[in-house]
Amino acid sequence: MNNRLFSEGCEMANRPNQESFGFLLTPPSGGETGDGQARAAVTMASERMMGDRLTHVTLFWQHGQREHWLRFGKPVATCLLDHRCRRESYAPGQIFALVRWAGADHGTVLSHLAIVRVVARGKAVTPLASVDPGGDILLAVQGWRRVARVFALIDAIEALGLAPEDVAPDLWRQIHHCLAAREARRGTDARHRALRQTRQRIRS
Repeated sequence: MNNRLFSEGCEMANRPNQESFGFLLTPPSGGETGDGQARAAVTMASERMMGDRLTHVTLFWQHGQREHWLRFGKPVATCLLDHRCRRESYAPGQIFALVRWAGADHGTVLSHLAIVRVVARGKAVTPLASVDPGGDILLAVQGWRRVARVFALIDAIEALGLAPEDVAPDLWRQIHHCLAAREARRGTDARHRALRQTRQRIRS
């Protein structure tokens, strides 16, 4: 994967948008404006009112090393923790897509995308890094090729005028199973090819 290309995509997704409610992970020099501070106060107050009902997603941004963002989702509260970290909060029933990327000197070490449905506190959840306390993971893929394929599916859904966060959870589960089955078939085909090649070498 082209690290530079991926990082540029991250930067674009990290600009003010509906998902982030106008917050930048790295604020402009000079700190937040008065409007930004007021917006932060409102969202933090909303979070306090919701209490422990919320699921919190912590997004880190250290360019070229660790880059997290939300492909889609509509948080009920968001808070800029520092110049590299933002926390977004979701209520039970909401769905969001979390992307996590990590790199090192030798290249990409992690490309992961998870589509998560928030469940009520006290209900069973699946643990997921950066998500407190976890959630109902509807779809999860790892590896840039698989992540890019899901990005394309999300783009197709949005092209139909639909909001991905409003799509039925069962559709995301079905997509996950289809992708998993496709990968399994690919692995089986590769093993069959290797077996045939081994047999050919033995016979020759």
